[in-house]
Amino acid sequence: MLNKSTQKLTRRGLRGSQVSRRTFLRGTAGATVTLPFLESIAAEKNAAPSQKLAFYYMPIGVVRKCFFPKEEDVGVFKFQGANTKPFDGKEHKPGWHKLTLSQTMKPLEKMASKITLVTGLDRTFQDGTDVHAQCASCYLSSAAPYGVKNSAWPLDRTLDHIVADHIGNETPFKTLEFSCNSHKDNKESLYFDNISWYGTGYVAPSMRNPRKAYKRLFGTAGAKSFKDVTDLVLADAKFLQKQLSKRDNEKFEEYFESIRTIERQMDKLEKMSGALSKVKLELPVESYIPRGEYIRLMSDIMILALQSGLTNVASMMVGPERWDTPYKFESLFPKPMSHHMMSHNQGKHWEKLAQVDKFYMEAWAYMLEKMDAIKESDGTSLLDNTIFTYGSGLGDGATHQYNALPTIIAGGSKKIKTGGHLHVQKGTPLANLWLTQANIFGLKRKRFADSTGPLNTILKS
Repeated sequence: MLNKSTQKLTRRGLRGSQVSRRTFLRGTAGATVTLPFLESIAAEKNAAPSQKLAFYYMPIGVVRKCFFPKEEDVGVFKFQGANTKPFDGKEHKPGWHKLTLSQTMKPLEKMASKITLVTGLDRTFQDGTDVHAQCASCYLSSAAPYGVKNSAWPLDRTLDHIVADHIGNETPFKTLEFSCNSHKDNKESLYFDNISWYGTGYVAPSMRNPRKAYKRLFGTAGAKSFKDVTDLVLADAKFLQKQLSKRDNEKFEEYFESIRTIERQMDKLEKMSGALSKVKLELPVESYIPRGEYIRLMSDIMILALQSGLTNVASMMVGPERWDTPYKFESLFPKPMSHHMMSHNQGKHWEKLAQVDKFYMEAWAYMLEKMDAIKESDGTSLLDNTIFTYGSGLGDGATHQYNALPTIIAGGSKKIKTGGHLHVQKGTPLANLWLTQANIFGLKRKRFADSTGPLNTILKS
């Protein structure tokens, strides 16, 4: 039966009355689907798209000679455990350079004009805690060592929540945190597996189960017998489509199909997990779930949340730090492998590690390409209106170095120069980048954590 509130709302919108940009399809059991911008029912035809902030955290650093441009040509590179040669950037003078895509960055080829590589950013390690825990949990706060009282970690309120305090009140969720770690047999504390924090000691819990994330976003928790949200709101969807322009109908079809795709993929992985649970396995069931499929599913849910205006601030922790339980990198290895264990034997596993780095880069490239294909109200893309940062809290997993962190920024084309490579002065804190991003979103700060100033070179004049 057609939901009366949606029918009334839609008809009002078509008559030109004031209708919120965030309109809904409502179904039974409390199910709601938040719609993207559709001209046919928008009160403000020329409303500017909201600006968004997102993060993609890659654990355990990278194989430097495969990640950093020209690094493979600097001297003779030998993997000798802790003696691994660090990236020193000698091939690059501080300043703006032409972008060269390294072996690891090759998956970004289609998006080269919309990314900026930043090299040379550093953090300072605070003695007294594990290097992996501190590099992940403190990544987005980057507080100065010993600057946070009553804590073994220099961990403060993270950038995503600071920015959300300023721009997050206009969305149903101020922030959304996603994780691609479904393992429950961990030996580590939450400091190894979370990058988003309300404040010192107060974690912002990540959503790591696709079904639970889906229910949270679409309000289906009240269903006694769960059905797909697209089935629950189908009557309203059919009514709405009859009222839309051809252009909006195509956009709506694409959006609705993206939700159906998520539903089908959730069903597939849940059936696989159920079948595996009935077999005697050497490792936990989660170790055999195809890693790429799981990451893409969580990515699709995050993109949908940004596209529909459920949030303007989101983070994705693609993997945990120092986690020995293996994962199934389905396109790379015949059996589950531990990213962390490989990182401590680079002499033997560096080629496999480089493959894992590229695997995670491909997953990020998938997100960028999908976001760039989603058009917003002014003709720009979702990616154009999102500052989306790829990064890791370690420069390298074998040496545990905190300098020369791998950092790439995508999108944000209205404010940030793209299609190039910025190499910063030696000793430039990562917090300088966070300060720059905070200021772009209107905070107008002079300092952020241990920053020394904004990275003005990256800004459009």
